[in-house]
Amino acid sequence: MSSEFRELLKKIGSGTHTHKNLTRQQASLALEMMLTGKATPAQIGGFMIAHRIKRPTGEELAGMLDAYSRLGNKLSIIDENKEVVVLGIPYDGRTRTAPISPITSLILSLMGVPVLMHGGRRMPTKYGLTLGEIWTNLGLNIQNTSLEQVQTSLAQKNFGFLYLPTHFPLADNFVTYREEIGKRPPIATLELIWHPYKGKNHIMAGYVHPPTEKMIREALTLTGVKKFTLIKGLEGSGDLKLEQTNIIAIDDHESEAGFKYLKLNPLHYGLKGHDYPLHSEQEYFEQLTKTIKGEMTPLTLSSIWNAGFYLWRCSVVETMEMGLSKAEELIMKGDLHNHCHSLSENLNYV
Repeated sequence: MSSEFRELLKKIGSGTHTHKNLTRQQASLALEMMLTGKATPAQIGGFMIAHRIKRPTGEELAGMLDAYSRLGNKLSIIDENKEVVVLGIPYDGRTRTAPISPITSLILSLMGVPVLMHGGRRMPTKYGLTLGEIWTNLGLNIQNTSLEQVQTSLAQKNFGFLYLPTHFPLADNFVTYREEIGKRPPIATLELIWHPYKGKNHIMAGYVHPPTEKMIREALTLTGVKKFTLIKGLEGSGDLKLEQTNIIAIDDHESEAGFKYLKLNPLHYGLKGHDYPLHSEQEYFEQLTKTIKGEMTPLTLSSIWNAGFYLWRCSVVETMEMGLSKAEELIMKGDLHNHCHSLSENLNYV
């Protein structure tokens, strides 16, 4: 048993009226001790539940990011002048709506925007469809790549994926505790904004609850992240919704608050449709493949809507309208299929 960790646990687990928040340094130490096994399983379980009940602060989240930065792999700088877009997607996957982010990432990387994604195997609480499974189905066996291959792919093809079991096993080992407690711990929020890249980052992540967005902004400010886009998207992802107005927080260094909100309604851009349900994974894979090949599918409109926004937000185009037009052109011409095939060849995938 770690006496040092016990003191940290006592601090956050004392009860509603007597608990105290951890400092950034203490939160960093706590997560490091949990990931490296210095804390016992009983202590780890107690901490995860107590921290969930207390609710993490932005400072604590920043400290946890510090621990991830120390213990996890980071890709080297590919270009001093380029921002790498880090897409933060909930690791426990999707169960209700079809993921659009793979198409978005293909379009961004095709247009010269470096994209870095990360994730792991199926995990609680949803055990939903993961990014790793989607890319594998598209021919990119991201589960078996070396860190050097990921680095080369990001530099040459503007796309990289860090797979936890392969590239950050300490974090992957922690999934066992999440399975045993059956609840989402605060580390699930940390994963949305983990940026394993040494250069300039543009964090583009999803969230569900407004308090989470505020906490994320505070953590990013403390850790020196200057460019961020936080989307109240489908199932906590960065996928914009077709059926309602999207609320998005973006950095704004000219304002006193340091950020501002965008409200984007697809109807204002002549787009009217539905967010496609995830009826079955096999059906989704079939529709995804057809969409990438340039066929009109139930995913096409949502793909255009999302890619149009991301192209504009990443300064590839000057207006949303131009982004939507470019996204439609790339999708309908089948350019994504060729790009996906190129990624597979570049990384020696089958």
